Amino acid sequence: QVQLRESGGGSVRPGGSLRLSCEASTNTFTMYTMGWYRQVSGKERELVATITGGLTPRYGDSMVDRFTISRVNAKKMTYLHIERAYPEDTAVYYCNAKSGQAEYWGQGTQVTVSL
Repeated sequence: QVQLRESGGGSVRPGGSLRLSCEASTNTFTMYTMGWYRQVSGKERELVATITGGLTPRYGDSMVDRFTISRVNAKKMTYLHIERAYPEDTAVYYCNAKSGQAEYWGQGTQVTVSL
C-alpha cells in the first residue's frame, strides 16, 4: 500500500504560477511511475503528466507548454509546476502512483485560478 499526500494547492491569479507537491510513502519509490491528473466537477479525470522512475516525462494533450513534472527520488517527492495559469486550469489535482497492476491515488488538492 502506497500513501500519497498532495500539497501546494490554493488560489492563483490568471497568469500566475503554482507548484504542487506529492509525497509518497514507499521504500520502492523508483519502481513507480508518478503522475498528476486533474478533474473538474462533472467531467472525467484527465492526464496532466507522468514521469517514470528514470525521470522520463510524458504530458497529456495541450499540457506540455505550461506544465512541468519532476521528481526527486531520494526524497520520494513528485512535483507539478504550473505556469501562466488559466481559469480553465481550475480543478482538483490528484497525485498518482502506478507500477504494474498496482495503482494508488492521493486525496487531491484544489487549484483555483481567478482574479
